[in-house]
Amino acid sequence: MGKKGNSSGRWLDRQRRDPYVRRAHDEGTVSRAHYKLEQLDRKYRLVFPNQLVLELGAAPGGWTQYLSDRIANGLIIAVDPLPVAGGAKVEIITGEYGEDSVDERIGELLGDRRLNLVLSDMAPNLSGIRVADQAASIHLADLCLDAAARWLRPTGSMVVKVFHGEGLGGWLAEAKGQFRQVRLVKPEASRKESREAYVVATGWSGGNQGHSAPNPV
Repeated sequence: MGKKGNSSGRWLDRQRRDPYVRRAHDEGTVSRAHYKLEQLDRKYRLVFPNQLVLELGAAPGGWTQYLSDRIANGLIIAVDPLPVAGGAKVEIITGEYGEDSVDERIGELLGDRRLNLVLSDMAPNLSGIRVADQAASIHLADLCLDAAARWLRPTGSMVVKVFHGEGLGGWLAEAKGQFRQVRLVKPEASRKESREAYVVATGWSGGNQGHSAPNPV
């Protein structure tokens, strides 16, 4: 069997053994990513019933489903070029954040309101070139900081997937300048072998107040 076959076999074996994949199947959740946000929310109290939330890279909808179950009177704006499983209080925008049509639609939905929470579980399409892949992941994280600067209300929060590697320290320093507290965390539902982590940033101030250093938790 060639390398591609071996790789596919390892992936299937990992999927079969993953308790969160099994749990997602048993509980009818869209994806195992649902449990990452659930764990972050339980620890840091991020999601409330009346919130306005922008989710970037929402497909296939694991986080969107979690939000829809908990936001009764607010609004979830889910952005992705791929199909997203929607739900109550969900407005799906097909496209990529940064495109004029997408940004205009976000502005239309919000009107004069400001977001409580910006979320991103985005990851780049991997090329296998680690330096290029890491740069692409930092670019995606930059998009979230841009969204926060444009639409997040004072004291609002942001959760962003990042990957350990070159450029992350500088990005964390930039986030530190925009939020009162920045934590770099790895929820239990993240695979141990993965380089992924999540930035939980709370207390948006737009660089106008003092801040804490990034805190690994």
